[in-house]
Amino acid sequence: MRASWTKRAVAAVCVRAAFHCNLYTKTRDGKTGNTVTSCIGHGLCTRFPGLKITPVENGSTSSVWTSSRSANALHVANARARPSAPVPAFAFPVLMTIARALGAACSSAGMVFAMHHTQALSLARHGSSGAVAEVTATIAANESLLASATTEITTGGDVGSSTCAIVIDGDEVSLEKNAPVISYGMYADYICATARRGPESAKSDQVLLVCPTSDTTLEQTSTWDVLGFRGTCSPGFLLSTRTSRSHVVPVDYATIVSATMLPASHSLWASVWLGIADAAVRKARTAVRQAARKAGGKPVPQAGNLAELTELHQRFESTVAQGVARFADFAASGSAEPTIGFTIAMNNLKLAASTEVLDVVIAALKIVGLNGYREDHPLSLGRQLRDAFAPQLMVSNDRIRQNNAQLVLAYRG
Repeated sequence: MRASWTKRAVAAVCVRAAFHCNLYTKTRDGKTGNTVTSCIGHGLCTRFPGLKITPVENGSTSSVWTSSRSANALHVANARARPSAPVPAFAFPVLMTIARALGAACSSAGMVFAMHHTQALSLARHGSSGAVAEVTATIAANESLLASATTEITTGGDVGSSTCAIVIDGDEVSLEKNAPVISYGMYADYICATARRGPESAKSDQVLLVCPTSDTTLEQTSTWDVLGFRGTCSPGFLLSTRTSRSHVVPVDYATIVSATMLPASHSLWASVWLGIADAAVRKARTAVRQAARKAGGKPVPQAGNLAELTELHQRFESTVAQGVARFADFAASGSAEPTIGFTIAMNNLKLAASTEVLDVVIAALKIVGLNGYREDHPLSLGRQLRDAFAPQLMVSNDRIRQNNAQLVLAYRG
């Protein structure tokens, strides 16, 4: 099922949202049938007016738009004044806060925001010097939307190996890649694709190629008819590109992944998932308050369950806050290589957040009851429940645990 959004609308959320996040949800009142607009910006609306987002509650589409163009978030992610300067630590709390707010309003939009900024942060750190710096600067100036093609049909979810390879022809390179998933690929301005350095290179000798869509063709090979995160529009594609050789990032992909892409994606994803939990908790709290009013102030059985849910939610919040702070400290340090302990901690952030979001949503559903199970009720948790099952599957938790098992053999604490 394909989401109906425009490239510029998605780019508006993904690129400009860092300074414009007055977020609204629109839901249909079950009694009157009228559209009800409510702010979910967690106080951000007074600081960053401009951005609005409207999720469609059946989860099939995700519409986003903005009314302002005065700033863009890639300049936050790419705020290095000099090639040797680290990404400023302030950028990360801002991005994570917005990812969380977007996740609460529409988790698909939040995931697009997170995936874009994972690539933006990677280019900010590893693509701001050398020949690739020109395309990085162009992306920032044009507020371009970045997608990624890091998986391959022949390697499954193993992003650390590639079958396809770039072929160098003078000042140009070409690549053909059969990718099982490219989220919002048809709407992106650039697709960051992984491949072997050359036809003779080992599978693990990978580079990152920035593919302008003007130089790239995408042949869709599958559909995206899924339970949750429907609005990310993530079918498979056969990607074919011929572009400038200068678009190859001059850093080993293994370094890009360990130093930026992995911790950025886990931190941003976890923030979006925390937003899903926020939305579920608010609906549970509303249900308990409604029950208390009907009971005339007498204790209601759901109140105890709400207290337990609040404990679970706050524990989740602390998990994400600690992980984001760890990533921000590492990025601000300017260290070229992360420690084994840091990588394990970032992996554990993903493992914990992907399970805790489901725990929170299920606990909220038990409190809300049948109204939460209905799709036609203001307290419906259908979309949150569908989306909450996905995090354990996107980059499989089993694969991450296997990676951790290898890392702990060399970890000395």
